[in-house]
Amino acid sequence: MHAGDAQVIWLHRQAPPKPVAGQVCNGCGVCCTIEPCPVASVFLWQYRGSCRALIWAPDAERYLCGMLIQPARYLRWLPQRCETWFSRRVARWIAAETVCDSTASAELQTEPASLHSENLPK
Repeated sequence: MHAGDAQVIWLHRQAPPKPVAGQVCNGCGVCCTIEPCPVASVFLWQYRGSCRALIWAPDAERYLCGMLIQPARYLRWLPQRCETWFSRRVARWIAAETVCDSTASAELQTEPASLHSENLPK
């Protein structure tokens, strides 16, 4: 994605608002919805689109990384006994629970633009 390109992403309505880059990560899901991280690229062979390992946690009302909390669910070859070890590596690789490193800007849209009356055919 190039600077100035607009992209519409859909997030859970209870998702927290995106913090400013440099503030504490709050699990808003914006960065992982815009594009997959290097972990998803290397291990899931996913290079564009929303990360398929992004999980909505209803109790916490935030997004979580599935590669961090349930790696064997996404990597069938990973033995269960290695999940904790792998999770620690993923946490380090994605700098989990540190700061927001996404420079994307996000704005709330309550309904799809195509539903606005000015966009309907006349």
